[in-house]
Amino acid sequence: MSRTLADVLGGTRCAGLWAGPVIDCDVHARVASLDVLLPYVEPTWRALIQEYAYSGPPGLATVHPPQAPTTTRPEWRTDGAPTAATSVELLQSQALDAWTARGAVLHCYYGLDSVRHPDLAVVLARAINDWLIAEWLDRDPRLKAAMVVPPYVVADMVAEIERVGGHPGFVEVAMPVRSASPYGHRNWYPLFEALQRQDLILGLGWGGTSSAAPTPTGWPSWFLEEYAGEVQVFMSQLISLVGEGTFQRFPQQKVVVYDIGFAWVPSLIWRLEKEWKGLRRTVPWIDRPIGQILRDHVRFSSAPLDAGPPAELARIVRWLGDEMVMFASDYPHHHDDDIADLLEAIPAASRARIMHDNAAAFYGFGAEPGAEAGTGPVGEGDAGAAS
Repeated sequence: MSRTLADVLGGTRCAGLWAGPVIDCDVHARVASLDVLLPYVEPTWRALIQEYAYSGPPGLATVHPPQAPTTTRPEWRTDGAPTAATSVELLQSQALDAWTARGAVLHCYYGLDSVRHPDLAVVLARAINDWLIAEWLDRDPRLKAAMVVPPYVVADMVAEIERVGGHPGFVEVAMPVRSASPYGHRNWYPLFEALQRQDLILGLGWGGTSSAAPTPTGWPSWFLEEYAGEVQVFMSQLISLVGEGTFQRFPQQKVVVYDIGFAWVPSLIWRLEKEWKGLRRTVPWIDRPIGQILRDHVRFSSAPLDAGPPAELARIVRWLGDEMVMFASDYPHHHDDDIADLLEAIPAASRARIMHDNAAAFYGFGAEPGAEAGTGPVGEGDAGAAS
């Protein structure tokens, strides 16, 4: 029988691997049904939704199949149905309290990219953000959140960022990793300009447009193929942001990559820097090694861990740099990994950075009240560029 999340987290505490403060950079809020959003929908649209018996975006079940074992840990299924993450009370009891977490960053994926009606997409995005404020952020001061934006129409994205991006609880804009075009393309510049104005992080997470194939060469037949191959899309987005000069044009922009782990990143950096050495004349705006650009702007969640032998895991962290990894439980998703595997493989100073300090600095949680300075500034890891 698989271990519960409480077993995993509590066991890590008891084993003495980490007794300090924790910030979980990726927990999820689920919209149990469209009914929970209706109080946040204006009356005209509420009447239309009910008249047409609209039940919600179809893309949600494609990205997170309700009965897939990866969607929800087994201890949180009732009669086989997932019930976790549908209220702040469940989040508190099932995840935050297991760690006595100091803070967490909330993500909500509702499959808006499968909503083709532009006005309905705006209505649903607004409702989700207002729901997150009223029923999550206002009810637990430990929480910060990623806002959602309407898909496809960049002007609508910008309008929603301007509407609620100044709320102190929103620290990020969640964007699905599969998009109509790579995020480095110039048509996304108005989005980045809005992010810069509101000092918001760009979040790249699992999911995205249901009209395009989730692989570079077409449609797979089985969810396993899509799930295992999604890392290719994350790679493509990072390559686009670097190759198109996004970080030179928007030097303050921060990006967080979650739902995909970090073990694959050092080899990507190695390949990018290798090719850059011979092709740098074609991208003259890349003014320093690509590994350094990513370290300056990008962070990765720890889950799913994809841990191999401890010595190899330690080497991956050294190559990447411990300043680039932030702890995530990925609640309520289920992965056959254990944060203890990572903590056992790295030195104590790295544990502090990954479990708390990196997220505290990146998301603006600030230092733990009364905590002693001891692990050094976030970003001064003991790892160099992958080479």
